[in-house]
Amino acid sequence: MNRVVVRYRDGRLLKGVTNDFLPTKDRFHVVPADATAGARPVEILIADLKALFFVKDYLGHPEHVEAGNFDPSKPATGRKIRVVFADGETLVGTTQGYQPGRPGFFIVPADAGSNNDRCFVVSAATKEVSFL
Repeated sequence: MNRVVVRYRDGRLLKGVTNDFLPTKDRFHVVPADATAGARPVEILIADLKALFFVKDYLGHPEHVEAGNFDPSKPATGRKIRVVFADGETLVGTTQGYQPGRPGFFIVPADAGSNNDRCFVVSAATKEVSFL
């Protein structure tokens, strides 16, 4: 089970767990974190999303400010990338699978202190994608 935060393009947010997310599929399911035992999973359509964040915990660290730069003492795995979403949010990290025209791609945050382990970015929700 993967702990996730689903960020919709319209600003909605859903926290929960998934075990059937595949980047090649158009939908997956999430059992909300606040669901009662035996609750039915919510079907999520990739086309509705901004991004899917795979997180360490649901609370995060509100006082933590994401660093948009890389730790020079640790070599980056993959290509360094900056994503600007249509809503203006910026995400900096590394990717091994970005290709223009694909529905989405994974990013590992540059900030090792981030609550996000990785993020699946939905390409249609981006305004700009650039390699650093």
